[in-house]
Amino acid sequence: MPRVLVLATTTGYQTRAFGDAAERLGVDLVFATDRCNMLEDPWRDEALPIRFYDETESVATIVNASKKKRIDGVIAVGDRPTAVAAGVMEALGLPGHPPDATIAARNKQVTRERLRGAGLNVPAFVEGSAAGDPAAFRSVVDFPAVVKPLALSGSRGVIRVDDEAGLVAALDRLRSLLAAPDVRAERDAAHDLVLVEEFIEGREFAVEGLMNRGTLDVLAIFDKPDPLDGPFFEETIYLTPSIADEGTQQAIADAVSKAIVALGLHHGPIHAECRVNARGVFVLEVAARPIGGLCAKALRFVRRQAQPSAAGADGAPETLGEISFEELLLRHAIGEPSTGWRRERVASGVMMIPIPMRGVFRGVSGIEDARGVPGVEDVRITAKIDQMLIPLPEGASYLGFIFSRAVVASDVERALRAAHARLTFTIAPELRVLQSTHG
Repeated sequence: MPRVLVLATTTGYQTRAFGDAAERLGVDLVFATDRCNMLEDPWRDEALPIRFYDETESVATIVNASKKKRIDGVIAVGDRPTAVAAGVMEALGLPGHPPDATIAARNKQVTRERLRGAGLNVPAFVEGSAAGDPAAFRSVVDFPAVVKPLALSGSRGVIRVDDEAGLVAALDRLRSLLAAPDVRAERDAAHDLVLVEEFIEGREFAVEGLMNRGTLDVLAIFDKPDPLDGPFFEETIYLTPSIADEGTQQAIADAVSKAIVALGLHHGPIHAECRVNARGVFVLEVAARPIGGLCAKALRFVRRQAQPSAAGADGAPETLGEISFEELLLRHAIGEPSTGWRRERVASGVMMIPIPMRGVFRGVSGIEDARGVPGVEDVRITAKIDQMLIPLPEGASYLGFIFSRAVVASDVERALRAAHARLTFTIAPELRVLQSTHG
């Protein structure tokens, strides 16, 4: 039985999907997570305890463990484990992304520099300290501009500014965010810096792909129908297949391929973000990992030689050989090229339910009503009762996810919005503790 190592920040709902896929495929999974190494298997999942910030020691821990349990493939879930995963694959002689390429992909400044060096469209940008003089940023970038941390993901800390006052306020806000305990716990020197860059107008797209020893296989291009013009950049809806014309889709694929070469990525999953306007395609980032959260549930695959059935035209599975994205990733990790598979022909999409306000989550009503919307496949609420909810730009999570499939993308979008409208969330105001000045 082949064995695949999955590196993730926690063994939560995303890693459970890998467990289900591994059982279907006949693959043995071993997990490595960023957790305390003083407790003996507290979650009873036999995961290896490592520290993502200590890449050398983490790689050594995993390589030593592989002497007892052979590892045939490696998958990183999320941005933080990518460098460790790459180091493990290099040490074990497995095909993967080079470690230095994964580190470059995680750093927004290095990414910009490499893409500019490759002749790709890149906005004007300047890097510096969040505590630095705002005038130093203004000497390079005009308004409107975007302020962002160098090494956070998921639009966390990304703020559009339109004037001097907005720039000062955004830098103040980023200083507080970068000093937050969860950010400092990552021990990443890049968290001391921010990037200020030209705001890029246009439509935004996401690209999901797998690299097969240097060649990109584009699995899906997602449209983002909601305008992402700021002041914050919270993603909500992903739809595929894209309704962009064939020329635009090819231009996106070509730009992402060139960005991958510029970063040095070679073998494994990639998730890219792009903006397209009259000046062309601007690649915002290329991450050396698959799409995050539960969004992978929006993707299903069939054999390329499979013929679409009558059922496939109305949103039902096309063939009995349909597999999940997690299964495709596992197959790729143990040596099967992704090129034998294609995304299903029907349209699909996901809504990442945004957090509307800061406060304590008390509950949600209307879930079954939302699931009853034609075209909706599932509604998953991932926020926990009594959880403190923090919206962007400081937050790093969503209330949950809604999934839909239909014949065309416009019907998927309508179903997602209709289902969201049937949900009612109860969020209690945060109670602030006041300290008495009396002895």
